[in-house]
Amino acid sequence: MSQSFYVKAIWDPEAEVWCSESNIPGLVLQADTLEEFQDLIRHFGPDLLAENLGIHEPTPIRFEAVRQLTQAA
Repeated sequence: MSQSFYVKAIWDPEAEVWCSESNIPGLVLQADTLEEFQDLIRHFGPDLLAENLGIHEPTPIRFEAVRQLTQAA
């Protein structure tokens, strides 16, 4: 059975950056844009899966982004 991996981008309104939540060991990301965030996942995700878990074949990583919007009444 293959393991399932995810990375969630969570908007930090105080710092004005996207921060990561992930089950990939060692993956901690921060980026100004979602495009940059996705590039970082593509760059570091496979390396960390290989180094920390011995996974060397292409592996799907589920990516999602969460941002809470507050509107004035």
